Amino acid sequence: MNETRMHAMMKSFLGLLLLATLGCQKKSEAVPPAPAPVARRAAPDWQKFRNLGYELVKELPHDTAAYTQGLQLWQGHWIEGTGGYGVTSLRRVDTNTGRVLLQKDIAREYFGEGITVLNGKIYQLTWKNETGFVYDAQTFKWQKNFAYSGEGWGLTTDGTHLIMSNGSDRLRYLDPNTFRVVKEIAVRLDGKPVTQLNELEFIEGEIFANVWFRDEIVRIHPADGTVLGVIDLSGIDAKETRKQQDFVLNGIAYDAATGEIFVTGKCWPKIYQIRLVEKK
Repeated sequence: MNETRMHAMMKSFLGLLLLATLGCQKKSEAVPPAPAPVARRAAPDWQKFRNLGYELVKELPHDTAAYTQGLQLWQGHWIEGTGGYGVTSLRRVDTNTGRVLLQKDIAREYFGEGITVLNGKIYQLTWKNETGFVYDAQTFKWQKNFAYSGEGWGLTTDGTHLIMSNGSDRLRYLDPNTFRVVKEIAVRLDGKPVTQLNELEFIEGEIFANVWFRDEIVRIHPADGTVLGVIDLSGIDAKETRKQQDFVLNGIAYDAATGEIFVTGKCWPKIYQIRLVEKK
């Protein structure tokens, strides 16, 4: 092999080696860095205690014409479902002013009940119609109806299922796509049934439930229905503001980012931010 030909082959080999090296470097650079671990907030102190009371943190305005059936904090605003024949509505409300930013009124034959938001959709129950509604959470545009048996009262989600109450001691888990009942749990406090479970909210791995006509919330284990504790909300509002007997505590909202908890009632003038504390 002459020197000229050998020199050309060596040059070609070095060129191929350089291309291969550059190709490896580009492939390496294209691999994104590993994501930083997400900081997980410590479990709240109130979970250590069975019996809880509250401290009042803040009062926020609430429409006294809103017969609250469901309340949720979503993207910085309240999503509220109200009840009553001819006055049922779905609302987006400014948290600071109480101003209604968007409202969808429901047909007169429906008495609205609990609501929840899951995967960009709002789900709303009705009381005796055995019919629920699905809306786009941004626009409130109706998407479809769904059916269930019995009455509808409260509604929440664990991020996978819809969880609904019907005024009994039972909570049902529904598939949000098929609305098939996946499971049912019986709520028990010291072995005894807890009935009249109403508005629901999923908070720190627990189901919070208003108990109809009682100034208290029960904390329910989502797996087996055991009541983990009771929150006494006596005196949360001035009794003289309850112009009707059924203007009772009903409405729980939670800010998962901050751990803030809010409660209200049917036609109450305020939404109250509370801090849960051990009841002495």
